[in-house]
Amino acid sequence: MPNVKAYFEKLFSAHGIEIPSKREKMFQNFIENEENRTKIKTILELQNTIMKNWKLDTRIRDIIEQQIQIPNGTVGKKYETKLDFIKLGLDDIIYSDFIGLEEYGLKYDNESEIITGTPIKNGDFKVKLNFRISGEEEDSILNEKTFNLIINADPKSLWKDIESNQEDPFWKADNVSEFQSIGDKNIVVASRRGRSHANVGSFRDDDYSFKHLEETGWSIVSVSDGAGSAKFSRKGSEIACKEVIHYFENKLTKELSLQFDTLVLDLNKENNKVVVESEAKENEGNEVENLADIKTETTKSKIGKFIYNNLGGCAKWVHNKLEEFANLNETYIKDFHSTLIFTLFKKYDFGYVVLTFGVGDCPIGILNKDLTEFKLMNWLDVGEFGGGTRFITMPEIFTSDKFVTRFGFKIIDDFSYLMLMTDGIYDAKFVVEANLEKLEKWKEFIADLKGENEDNAAVEFNVSNEEITNQLANWMDFWSPGNHDDRTLAIVF
Repeated sequence: MPNVKAYFEKLFSAHGIEIPSKREKMFQNFIENEENRTKIKTILELQNTIMKNWKLDTRIRDIIEQQIQIPNGTVGKKYETKLDFIKLGLDDIIYSDFIGLEEYGLKYDNESEIITGTPIKNGDFKVKLNFRISGEEEDSILNEKTFNLIINADPKSLWKDIESNQEDPFWKADNVSEFQSIGDKNIVVASRRGRSHANVGSFRDDDYSFKHLEETGWSIVSVSDGAGSAKFSRKGSEIACKEVIHYFENKLTKELSLQFDTLVLDLNKENNKVVVESEAKENEGNEVENLADIKTETTKSKIGKFIYNNLGGCAKWVHNKLEEFANLNETYIKDFHSTLIFTLFKKYDFGYVVLTFGVGDCPIGILNKDLTEFKLMNWLDVGEFGGGTRFITMPEIFTSDKFVTRFGFKIIDDFSYLMLMTDGIYDAKFVVEANLEKLEKWKEFIADLKGENEDNAAVEFNVSNEEITNQLANWMDFWSPGNHDDRTLAIVF
């Protein structure tokens, strides 16, 4: 007990009572009186209890008034956040429990102090935390603190999905997907209308086509991206892709194919079965062999001229067909502006021969069987190198000295994936053109396709997988801020 005499003196003084010296002994006896001492002790205990209660009330009020922000959630997206009371300076909280989180699709675990779940409502909500702090009685009424919980709407839900006008003379389905065998390989392809188009009920401008030519053994895949600024580009991309197939169906005869087969077999012998590439690229100061202007007649130069004449002939054929269609419809070829990429591949005893052509900003990539090597089979018309996007509808691409570099040629033992895509895929998944040159980025892309993404959307590349088209179409519905263009992806595997 504190100095009792001092306490009594202070008490008396507070009541205006002074103890004269002649009453000093009397005062001392009063202090030592057991009854008085007991009462003083009770008073002191009550004072301590009052002060303790005041400190508890003050601390509780401080906690209630402390600004704490719970991280925002998003409808349909897995949510998890820990209320680290120690880091928040709330280590004296000994019990906590949120009330009503279940209403929003969430739950709280008192032991781990973690909120988890998948939000089902969007809005700005008030949620209550019941808590008790150290020093309070176990049966005391719980304190209540209100938190702001903001759950954002699913971004996808903010976009409309208005069907395109089926009465339009150039109408085509908004979303399509297919899976078939193509030669001794398989192809799965999907083309989805972009959210920006669906939001206003406009058309899918992308397109694709593919076919295996049984007589010659060649397989063909074409992909095109219609320019958003061209009013009939949806038809332009469709014509471009179909005419690629039509051209080779008629022009790549058995006799012509046998001529190429002989050249490839000779080339393979000359190089002792070493993989050979004809680089269809002009980059970082590396000169590209001009396939159309080779003075010495070698096997490789003959192959180069074959590629130039036949793939180049196809490109010119497509251009002419688009021009004919524009004239027939009394409009301009620029109204059908479309990019175009296509590939031909064929299996030989020593492996596969892959030929490509590309104009525009759509990449073609091929990966070997064990994913240790990758080749970008075309350069893109973007940035300083390309000078901006080019289209198969532009006559100047055929007179440009870069036209000859638009072709690719590769011999490969086997491949795991041969991919053609429009920029709706590449912009979102590769971000910048330079990443298309990196093997690790393509391996990440394949891992993404197989389910390593926030949606856990996966494509099972199995010939017996009856859901593969749905899986690819579902995967292609991924969310990427700022990337809402049409998406087309063709995968040969």
